Amino acid sequence: MPATIDGLGEGVTHTSLPAGTKEGENDWKRTGYGGPCPPIGRHRYFHKLYALDTVLPDLGAPTKAALERTMEGHVLAGAELMGTYQKEGR
Repeated sequence: MPATIDGLGEGVTHTSLPAGTKEGENDWKRTGYGGPCPPIGRHRYFHKLYALDTVLPDLGAPTKAALERTMEGHVLAGAELMGTYQKEGR
């Protein structure tokens, strides 16, 4: 997201993202948030946010490792939220 953006509204969609926002693939090989979908048991979910000192080039559909390599040396600050979700078996 551009540095001028201070948040995203609830229920934001691909078409309502601020101009200049770039999306990457998630664990389901698609963009956007999919919510928790664990197998049975308790699982952890990590959400990471980084403030960078530059706008990254268009990386197409990079892997997490490729994105992290490109961000190296440009991270000003970061935050991480870890949440858990539990699904009971039947």
